[in-house]
Amino acid sequence: MVCLSCAKQSSPMGGPTDEEPPKLISSDPVDQSTGIRPEKIILTFDEFVGLDNPGKGIVITPKINKDLVEVTALKNTITVLLKQELEDSTTYVFDFQKSVVDISERNPAEKLKLVFSTGNQIDSLNLSGSLRFAFSEGSEDYKNVLVGIYPLDDSTDVFTAPPYYLGQVDTLGQFNLNNLKAGAYRAYAWKDNNGNLKADYKSEDYDFLPDTLYLSPEKKDSANFNLAKADLTPIKVLRTGNFGKNFDVILNRNPLERKVEIKGLGEDIFYVQGEKRIRFYPKNAIQDSLRLNLSIQDSVGFSKDSVIWAKFPVSERKPENLSIQVNSGKSFYQNLKMELTFNKPISQIKLDSLGIKADSLFIPIRKEMLSFADSSRRDILRIQTFLPDSLESDLVTLFAADSTFQDIEGEYNEKKLEANYRKLLRKNLADGISGTVLGTEGPLVLQLINGKKEIAYEQALKEGGKFSFILLDPGTYSLRIIEDKNGNGIWDPSNYMQRKAAERVLYYEGEEKSRDLVIRGGWTLEDLKIQASPATGLKKYENKSVENP
Repeated sequence: MVCLSCAKQSSPMGGPTDEEPPKLISSDPVDQSTGIRPEKIILTFDEFVGLDNPGKGIVITPKINKDLVEVTALKNTITVLLKQELEDSTTYVFDFQKSVVDISERNPAEKLKLVFSTGNQIDSLNLSGSLRFAFSEGSEDYKNVLVGIYPLDDSTDVFTAPPYYLGQVDTLGQFNLNNLKAGAYRAYAWKDNNGNLKADYKSEDYDFLPDTLYLSPEKKDSANFNLAKADLTPIKVLRTGNFGKNFDVILNRNPLERKVEIKGLGEDIFYVQGEKRIRFYPKNAIQDSLRLNLSIQDSVGFSKDSVIWAKFPVSERKPENLSIQVNSGKSFYQNLKMELTFNKPISQIKLDSLGIKADSLFIPIRKEMLSFADSSRRDILRIQTFLPDSLESDLVTLFAADSTFQDIEGEYNEKKLEANYRKLLRKNLADGISGTVLGTEGPLVLQLINGKKEIAYEQALKEGGKFSFILLDPGTYSLRIIEDKNGNGIWDPSNYMQRKAAERVLYYEGEEKSRDLVIRGGWTLEDLKIQASPATGLKKYENKSVENP
């Protein structure tokens, strides 16, 4: 696409509504011309025409200098001035898309494209394919999604300069680049939100083919992309300093993984990870500086090792209040799993003021029900208990009185805590779903996504594709499958610097490409066979539902 100028002209007054798009009468040069190097292109139409956002709407491939292109509209003609030398033996395509409109009703000209070659033949190779967004939970918006390829010997890439060949994706996520020259290329797809024809890895979804793409008349290639965000900014420590008697390490990004080594960790010193910050809390002030070995790794795989000298001085600074976040609102069957996240490490819990309310019953929390996700942090508390079907209440409440929790700085929770959970009854549950994922190898992570776009159920397969979810809350779900290549149980994004592709994300697709998977109470959905396909996500082959007796 190029940034173009246009002459403005007024539309005629009166008369019937014009519903017909402008039609091309002639072009100079003629479409499909060879052996020419035009300095000017003139398109003549059957009515007065104007230009509608030509800077974004007109696609010219291969890449030319956009600052040396001028497009104007006058009466019934469009003129394109090319103030530059064109490449030898190259086919140029001017795709005007919907940029040329009639003056009266702004109806766009249809299928307006001009192709010519500076050589003795028209390049005829093409590249087609499809793309998906890795984590879209609903209809996908392909507006402003582009596909581009760069010659292998081009020193630029999708993050530094517009591509040599460029095409737009249609509303179904399909694309087709035509009139390409044989050669070796690198291929990319991205959502160009800011319209600069480049990908911004900090804010835009993108994907790339890690292998070289070879185009030749002897074979037909297709490319399939899964777009997702992957920030390539290397992770690093920005600064360190004290916050009262505590010690902060400030980062430019949130780490996915961290390894901490410091004397007294988990006994006299604990830490909490906040937004781009790791804060260390001592039980008491420490006179000498302590060596802190910190290894951090971000989501794309960049890592940083640092040696820091941490200080924990005496301070009169007033501690922050203790705050709590709870995973309330969850549904469960028999096994109730509650999780409390604190803003600071917890030092004491008063069990006599902590329990579960169910109707008129009060079930006390025992010590063996409690565990911290990380004993060196003590900021995520997990409470797990078994509630049988004989307890008929469909709503249970986790209750904690004020001053139940005390943090490492001596602060208590100032208000009582109540968090509700929905208890499911066996008679209302679906027995489950089972089936096989074909065309891809383990390890896999399967996720059932509920109507709130939350992961309701998750299952990891180390090998093979056979899966089974049992005793499910009825509802409409989508089934997401992650090809967990490294077996770490989470999705890993791409790393362009390392030429590492993102782990592929696939979805079940039923009839009419719907992702809805309806699970009914008292039913079993079995023999679900799903074929993994990079072009269509997951395609359903067959399944059958049977009502339980």
